[in-house]
Amino acid sequence: MSDGRNGLSLDQMLADNDAVARASKEAQPRFIAFASLSMPPASLRQLMREVGGSGGIVVFRGFPQNSSKAFLAGLGKAIDKGQRLSGVGIDPRLFRAFAIEAVPTYVVVSTDFRPCDGFTCQTVVPPHDRMAGNVTPSYALRTFAQGGGPGAAIAKIYLASLEKLERQ
Repeated sequence: MSDGRNGLSLDQMLADNDAVARASKEAQPRFIAFASLSMPPASLRQLMREVGGSGGIVVFRGFPQNSSKAFLAGLGKAIDKGQRLSGVGIDPRLFRAFAIEAVPTYVVVSTDFRPCDGFTCQTVVPPHDRMAGNVTPSYALRTFAQGGGPGAAIAKIYLASLEKLERQ
């Protein structure tokens, strides 16, 4: 399914999400930004650009009003024409695993993990750094990298990727 106005493709986004899920343990993103279409479009645009550019993933809980069209329309307001979405997915399991109640929330995990698939199961999340609030992804990564917490070393890797992208 594609949104003709901005070229967004739900099929491509779901295929990208599946590719992330099938990736080897070494390739699984450890920088996760939890987002919602209720965020201001400019904030969401920056979040998707920076997190995707660093190699992390932006995760949404699901479709608003259970409508893929509403989801694509909301995303369309937050991206530039022709912009390719990379590292954007839908995964309510991650929201449940990290008990996310506010967006944006940034998480850098110290090791790979897999969220459980059941509705009542509880994922044991690895040690991680977490920050919620209206801050940029670069600020969150910088804070994690300098903080010496469980995700500091991983945050430095994502921060280096983001800084390289910004210099281009």
